[in-house]
Amino acid sequence: MTTTTPTTTKHRARPTTVPAERVAAADWTALAGELDTVGCALTPRLLTPADCRALSALYDEAERFRSTIDMARHRFGSGQYRYFADPLPEPVQALREAFYPYLLKIARDWADRLGRPAPWPDTLGEWLTLCHKAGQTKPSQILLRYGAGDWNALHRDLFGEMVFPLQVVVGLDEQGTDYTGGEFLLVEQRPRAQSRGTSTVLPQGHGLVFTTRDRPVRATRGWSAGPVRHGVSTVRSGHRHSLGLVFHDA
Repeated sequence: MTTTTPTTTKHRARPTTVPAERVAAADWTALAGELDTVGCALTPRLLTPADCRALSALYDEAERFRSTIDMARHRFGSGQYRYFADPLPEPVQALREAFYPYLLKIARDWADRLGRPAPWPDTLGEWLTLCHKAGQTKPSQILLRYGAGDWNALHRDLFGEMVFPLQVVVGLDEQGTDYTGGEFLLVEQRPRAQSRGTSTVLPQGHGLVFTTRDRPVRATRGWSAGPVRHGVSTVRSGHRHSLGLVFHDA
């Protein structure tokens, strides 16, 4: 493995676009509606191909990460992912901060429908401070790498008692060119009905917003919490990288 100097690494990780502006330019009314209808919502392009390549290249820089998870070892599927260490790379931090206020509005609306507390403050910094006071101090942003034959089992994410109900995955490679297969899978358990599955191709540089654990669904008497699991279908060829943005620490 080639070791790069800090200056080179920092330059390579710097985005050529401004993530906050691209997040703000999204049609958030339409995205919220898509989350209500389908359970996940695809954003416009957030990162250029060059930005995506710079981020996926960080996977081989072990000093950037606090831990590496082998999915097969833990029976999560097959493949690997790595948790970033602090400080987060500039584009990762920028995307996380840019998304929070828009997702916060949806999260509070969901909590209101379900009659749940909405403990999330107006800023990401304030919310992370609460996480840290509760003992959740580990960065939860992840970089995932799948090769041919790899997949991710359907699951719901659990990081502790302090949970933000929405997260985002950003595609860093191009399906059909860099890899085949590897669709994002979402399975929703509906009240008194069979589960519904949704498959989404994750375009390079785009984000997919989805629930961390459950979401409000209409029931006979108002709203109920519908459990939702997510995963990744088998990668048929090539390599698939993605960035996971989580809005609470672990």
